[in-house]
Amino acid sequence: MNYYTIKDLETLSGIKAHTIRIWEKRYGLLVPHRTTTNIRYYSDEELKRLLNVSALVKNGFKISKVSGYDDHRIHDEVLKLSRQVTGMENIIDQLVIHMVNFDDEQFEILLDRQINEHGFEQVVLETVFPLFEKIGIFWQIGSIFPAQEHFVSNLLRQRLITEAAAYRNYQADKTVLFFLPENEMHELGLLFYNYLALKYGYKTIYLGQNVPFEDLSGLTDLTKVDYVFTAFINAIEKEELEAYFNKLNTVFKKKKIFVTGAQVMKHEPHLPANFRTISQVNTFKKYFLNV
Repeated sequence: MNYYTIKDLETLSGIKAHTIRIWEKRYGLLVPHRTTTNIRYYSDEELKRLLNVSALVKNGFKISKVSGYDDHRIHDEVLKLSRQVTGMENIIDQLVIHMVNFDDEQFEILLDRQINEHGFEQVVLETVFPLFEKIGIFWQIGSIFPAQEHFVSNLLRQRLITEAAAYRNYQADKTVLFFLPENEMHELGLLFYNYLALKYGYKTIYLGQNVPFEDLSGLTDLTKVDYVFTAFINAIEKEELEAYFNKLNTVFKKKKIFVTGAQVMKHEPHLPANFRTISQVNTFKKYFLNV
């Protein structure tokens, strides 16, 4: 069982700690446990209840009314709400609830509805990426546990692979190699750019995460590569980053190499002439629709 502080509840639900205490005292909404030093902490079930209640309250329900519902009634009302909510913040809040509940069915249903209404690319940009920014903040401050992040990451990873497969083109003239260097494990962004390249009519070779440099060295003798795309998310020194780019350039001479990620944006490294920084999706589209 996981345990949460009242600050965790505030971060995850968007409800101020002061308000949570009032709801506890006035309506008996939550019953916190206490440590031997009298510090409040809360269980998974209490977090789920608060998330569900906060979703209802944010969408017009009165706390005085919702506090009288049993858990089954609250769950039913939230499911009804999932079919009605609009606006990015509400959608993201609902996805967080399904993540915390490990409810893959409702997560997928809500995601499917968004995709049907807005298209896959727009949903990734306006809902999925902001969701992961929020999850990243939760993770950094310890308000969610790795299992919850892995759960939703794998759901979205599967979806990106499925969507990309619909555009696979084995007869394309140009090939893009996608990979993450050793120790880089966060591949959702890479999968999305792989999807976009396929959608725009390119063939792709997708190596995925944690690729040893030696594997790249032997690849050019085995297959044709026109463009290379990689990303750096984990902390790395600027000098090490530039050294890696120089090594990469010796392997893929005269190829266009595209780099992105938090470390590239942070360090603004000196790049060989054939390198291009991808700071956003529109930059990627510009290059790949005109290369």
